[in-house]
Amino acid sequence: MSEEKYKFPTEIVELPSKGLVYDKESPLSSGKIEMKYMTAKEEDILTNQSYIQNGTVLDKLLKALIVSKVNYNDLIVGDKNALLIAARILGYGNDYEFSYKDEKIKIDLSTLENKEIDKSKFEQGKNEFSFTLPKSGSIITFKLLTHGDEVKIERELKGLKKINPKLSADLSTRLKYMILSIDGKDEAKDIREFVDTYFLAQDSRSLRNYIKDFQPDVNLNIPIELQGGEENITIPIGLTFFWPDADL
Repeated sequence: MSEEKYKFPTEIVELPSKGLVYDKESPLSSGKIEMKYMTAKEEDILTNQSYIQNGTVLDKLLKALIVSKVNYNDLIVGDKNALLIAARILGYGNDYEFSYKDEKIKIDLSTLENKEIDKSKFEQGKNEFSFTLPKSGSIITFKLLTHGDEVKIERELKGLKKINPKLSADLSTRLKYMILSIDGKDEAKDIREFVDTYFLAQDSRSLRNYIKDFQPDVNLNIPIELQGGEENITIPIGLTFFWPDADL
């Protein structure tokens, strides 16, 4: 049998960021990633108990499906969401069914669209943005979190839990990795002190809402009809996004 006969079919996935946040030298700056269709080998990844237990199963899956030579750690979260949706479509088709308030919801994943981004807020190759905190007036520079950042955050949170199991520091820890400077101060110790001591809750919420509105991502909010009327919900993306069709 010829090697060409078994060449895997692939598709090009458009990234929500359009590649604007990545260095010009990175293949990610093209705003596109080539992915192959899922095979039985990738289904083995989905059922790997070790990957499931340590929370790496979806990342292992995406790494196996991405054909383009990219640094996976550089991917921002919104672009990863687009790849997860593409992986689900390439593996099991467009139809996705899940439960919400005891009702079965069925959607066509191919109808989901990337959020429109305001290109004026982006500079090619630069993952750095500015925001003036409305209450304190301080000027914050921040970045969109990448997969590499998420790994570091998860590692730090696990370490904090070992020290104090009752501690909940998810929000503040994420902010410490997201913020690059406060009023020009960019030392890690200054940023951590600001978040822990001086960052007003009102300002924190304003910053998070600003980021949520403008950051590149897939629009996962959809209107659905329930017995009580129409409601907007966010499509859940997690292990069950793949598991029902994998006969687990």
